This record gives sequence, C-alpha cells and structure tokens, in this order.
Amino acid sequence: MTHAEPELPPLREVIAAYELRARKSLGQNFLLDLNLTGRIARAAGPVAGYRVIEVGPGPGGLTRALLAVGAEKVIAIEKDTRCIAALRPLAEAYPGRLEVIAGDALTFDLATLGAGPTKIVANLPYNIATPLLIGWLSPVQWPPVWDNLTLMFQKEVAQRIVAQPGSKAYGRLSVITQWRCDAEILFDVPAKAFTPPPKVTSAIVQITPRAAPMAAIAQADLERVTMAAFGQRRKMLRRSLSGLGVSVPDLLALAGLEPTARAEEIDVAGFCALAKAYAGLRETG
Repeated sequence: MTHAEPELPPLREVIAAYELRARKSLGQNFLLDLNLTGRIARAAGPVAGYRVIEVGPGPGGLTRALLAVGAEKVIAIEKDTRCIAALRPLAEAYPGRLEVIAGDALTFDLATLGAGPTKIVANLPYNIATPLLIGWLSPVQWPPVWDNLTLMFQKEVAQRIVAQPGSKAYGRLSVITQWRCDAEILFDVPAKAFTPPPKVTSAIVQITPRAAPMAAIAQADLERVTMAAFGQRRKMLRRSLSGLGVSVPDLLALAGLEPTARAEEIDVAGFCALAKAYAGLRETG
C-alpha cells in the first residue's frame, strides 16, 4: 500500500532554503531525481510494516520516496546539522513516521533500536560506505536485525562486493560479503543524477543475509587469511600466506588448496576452509 504524498517543496528549494551546499568532507552528493529515488525505494521490496534505516538522508529525496511507498517508519541517521533542520518539515508532513537521529552512522548501534522487521536503504556517503557495510555484516548474532540492505556505492565498490573468483574485482570485500550473504547489482545510477555530480558512476546493490553463513568460522579468522592472501594477490598462496604464523604447507593441506594457487582463484568456500584450518592450527600450535 502506498501513502498519498503530502504537498512538499521541490528539493532544490529545500537545498536553497537551508543552504545545503554539498560538503566533500562528508562525502555528500545529493540525489534529486525523484524518478530514481522512487526506483531505489521500490527496489528494497515491500516496506509496509517495516522500519527503514537510512544513512545520510541529506535534503530528503530518498526519505520522501521511502515514506511515499509506505514504510511504516523511516529512521534517518544524519551527521550534518544543516540537513537535520531541513528534514523537520518532512517529519511534520508524515507525523510519527520519520525519526531523525543526529549522529555518526559508523558508531550507531542498530541493537539500540530493539527488535522488529528492518531494512536498510541508503545512498551512502562514498567516504564511509565500505566500513559501514563491513559493520552491518559483522554482528555476532546471525541472521542480523535487517532483512536486506539496498545501498548505493561507487560502481567500482559495487563490483567488488558481487565479484566472482577469477575477476580483477574479486577480493576481500567479495569474500566477507558472500560468506554470509547473497549480493547483486540491481542498476547503475549516472553521475548526472546527483548535485554536485561525482566523477564516477554509482550502482545500487542489494544484499540479503543467508539463513546461516556458508561456514561456521570466526569473521576475524576469515579477515586475517583474506588480508594475507589478497595483500599479495599476484603471489602463490605458499608465499602470500607465510606471514600468518602457522605452517603454510599444513594450512593448505587442511584447507584442500594447491600451494601454487593464487588468491583470486580461490572461491568463497575455499577461503572459509582456509579460515577454519587457520583457526585449528593456531589452537594446536
């Protein structure tokens, strides 16, 4: 069910009224194309009955779209005090359905919101997009509090998230994401859709948690072995893993991997086996 949208001023008027010049230090590029914001909001799937967390709402283009398609509540986390003021009229237009939290999304604990059906939909500030994603992928309890993530990244980052073995984009971010989730690129967003236009194309990625991770391993172990392997991705595993502090021949034998293989050739299941073997050798070593 969609809700009738109240009469609201054009976003350019909001930007002018509150002097919202985009700040590079905050990674701000405002998305003003209402056709695109609507498409992103719909891409998240049905939002009726859900609270939707948005990071960096800016003047509120995507916020409007999420409210218009029927989100039960939008919780917008915003660091820029100018934008917080600009969102107040929108909160008044949708009584009880928009909560604006002044704060830094990097340090915001989703657990403080309590239980309830949750989706995260955001045009992420480029400068914090990857650490935000890693944080959302890292809760101790799994499945996480969110049902899915529908997020905008620089296209290069989006390609790394969904990359498969054998491609140049495949790396640590691919493995960490795909260990616990399914991920796909939904569509691209051209630079000209933003004010100011960035120098890169963006892409919308949807990430859905698996009921259980691909393997029962510690994320810290998976991060450690992927850091070593991809830190020297041109080298064979027998060389790139030598800094882990365990016997590399034993490690590769336990994981069932060839010593002459390179990081980009190993699939996510292979890295999970490597992390499990690494944990076992550390405990016995």
